Amino acid sequence: MEALLAAGLPAQICAVISNNPAAKGLDTAARHGAATTVVNHRDYAQRADFDAALAQAIDTAKPDFVVLAGFMRVLTADFVNRYQGRLINIHPSLLPAFPGLHTHRQALAAGVRVHGCTVHFVTPQLDHGPIIIQAAVPVLPGDDENTLAKRVLAEEHRIYPQAVRWLCQDRITLTTDGRVNISGATAAAHALLSPSPDV
Repeated sequence: MEALLAAGLPAQICAVISNNPAAKGLDTAARHGAATTVVNHRDYAQRADFDAALAQAIDTAKPDFVVLAGFMRVLTADFVNRYQGRLINIHPSLLPAFPGLHTHRQALAAGVRVHGCTVHFVTPQLDHGPIIIQAAVPVLPGDDENTLAKRVLAEEHRIYPQAVRWLCQDRITLTTDGRVNISGATAAAHALLSPSPDV
């Protein structure tokens, strides 16, 4: 969230909403001049009731897009469908690999050579929405969860503002088969190989 606030995006941040009244991000947002709101999930016995209150808070702010950043709650299908095509998330893996929690642990256990992060549209199926942008990092010998997470986080801070910038510039469209088109985007001209081949 701090990376988004500091990115100089061509957008107005309508509100920063948290389900945790003690979230440090609320102070960060306030320092950046963003309005903040708390919808504490502990105040609601049912997930659907929390989602309804959250939607009301969002709709009061009247955003064009809803950008999840560190929001660790599973949202109901009704909530997700309400913001279809306007709700995005970032996930610390190269989806569809390693959805859910503990992605760096999963990657290390699987022995993958490449890991990374994904910005995607949110759908009712957890961590499976149309992919906007991904960044890959090598998994290095001796990596643990912390070192790998730090390398991935640096890429998260780079690609999430880029994805939001594209949205604000109306450069992203969803195809009828659920894929993302980005006007003017160019593919990288090289592949990440890990480990690198001998030269």
